[in-house]
Amino acid sequence: MSEKLLDKKGRFRSITIGFRVSPEENEQISRMVMMSGLTKQDYLTNNMLQHSIIVQGNPRVYKGLKTQMEAICRELSRLSAASEISTELSEVMETAFSILADMNKEE
Repeated sequence: MSEKLLDKKGRFRSITIGFRVSPEENEQISRMVMMSGLTKQDYLTNNMLQHSIIVQGNPRVYKGLKTQMEAICRELSRLSAASEISTELSEVMETAFSILADMNKEE
């Protein structure tokens, strides 16, 4: 039998929770996870338990931010008016800009 994998606090995670989301919600969740640098499990767990999510700069975070900023730029150049910005894009932009601002403060 294989050894049990424990989390950082020594707990064994044996319960599975699943739920359905729309394709748009899945895309938005995936974008946020990519920018956080966390695994999807850790991101959702922290978010659900209302723990603050601290983003540590690393190559994975930089790549996620770069990918999302490129997607934001493509979407903004496609739009003809600011009123066309969706709430999903607005939330992703807000998160990306917040992460970038915090990273600039640290440097």
